[in-house]
Amino acid sequence: MKNLRTSLSAFALCAATGTAAMAEDLKIGMVVTLSGPPAALGQQIVDGFQLALDQKDGMLGGQKTELVVEDDELKPDVALLKATSLVEREEVDIVVGTVFSNMLQAIFKPVVASETFLISPNAGPSTFAGKNCNPFFFATSYQNNQNAEVSGMIANDQGFTNVFAMAPNYQAGRDNMVGFKQTFEGTVTDEVFTPLGHQDFSAELARLSTSDAEALFTFMPGGMGVRLVKQFDAAGLSDSLKFMSVFTTDETTLPGQKDAAVGFLAAGTWAPDMDTEANNAFTSAFEEKYGYIPGSYAMQAYDTANLIDSAVAKLGGDMSDKDAVRAAIKAADFSSVRGDFAFNNNHYPIQDFHMLKVAKRDDGKFHTSFVNTIVEDYEDSFHEECQM
Repeated sequence: MKNLRTSLSAFALCAATGTAAMAEDLKIGMVVTLSGPPAALGQQIVDGFQLALDQKDGMLGGQKTELVVEDDELKPDVALLKATSLVEREEVDIVVGTVFSNMLQAIFKPVVASETFLISPNAGPSTFAGKNCNPFFFATSYQNNQNAEVSGMIANDQGFTNVFAMAPNYQAGRDNMVGFKQTFEGTVTDEVFTPLGHQDFSAELARLSTSDAEALFTFMPGGMGVRLVKQFDAAGLSDSLKFMSVFTTDETTLPGQKDAAVGFLAAGTWAPDMDTEANNAFTSAFEEKYGYIPGSYAMQAYDTANLIDSAVAKLGGDMSDKDAVRAAIKAADFSSVRGDFAFNNNHYPIQDFHMLKVAKRDDGKFHTSFVNTIVEDYEDSFHEECQM
């Protein structure tokens, strides 16, 4: 029940017996995309969060926890309806969501206006990182521009001087395009925006093949990424052009892309083969439970659950003081699977970013593989505009 309210009868009983009042159960609402081709992304978030919850015997911060999952169907009006229901009818203590930035924009206002904490395990739009930052919003993933900014750094390191850039025309796509251009020192030969959910890339690939580009930079998550990589390979472009991306070749898309993506470059905060004790434990437990290799969506959701666990434990289960809850979340007193993790003043992470490369395991499964660290303790470009 919201704010872990103690019932009057329980309070009266505790007062009569001289024992301390007991907080009620914790309730977490989750809004993710579980319909259509992008469902794999949302399912990773559900699975990552659930793994952490199961490992803690269904409790976060010592409180028995109920997880209520809603499918936004990748429709802003549906996302709004589901989030409003979680806050008003389900009276959740925290809302976790979303996968896509346009879904986060749809649910943001009603959630934070109700003074319910909203934690994004994936979407990290620039919209809420700067002057519109909010004390009730946190992101455990990244700010959208950052991975693309690091891709620009990778392009520079690889010696690329001419790059063709392509992204879907919505907030995250625009953020990624801005981010890449911010750090890339060469020439963007063409800047192409496609509809969200685009399926036929033949026209875009024809433009790419006749350009002067040495490489393609793209952000095409989910099913869009599967189609793009397969069409890129079928067009014979893998032999003449380098492919670099963010969230286009990852553990949600690689089962469909397979060998066509091997060797492709990416930027990210984590890879499943990063050799640390915490990461090895997480990836092995995840794959044993769910039968597939976790991607960053699952990792970020797992971290989100552990973040909430640390905050609720610090508060002793008492969520009534909003300032105390905010301080407990911002402290980020947990061990992130990705390594060093801290919240900036705008509640977006400060973390390391790496170059990744698609690899194939001996058992035939595909994954992103750690190559090297590009930048440490990287802050997003908007935090100075935040006045919190």
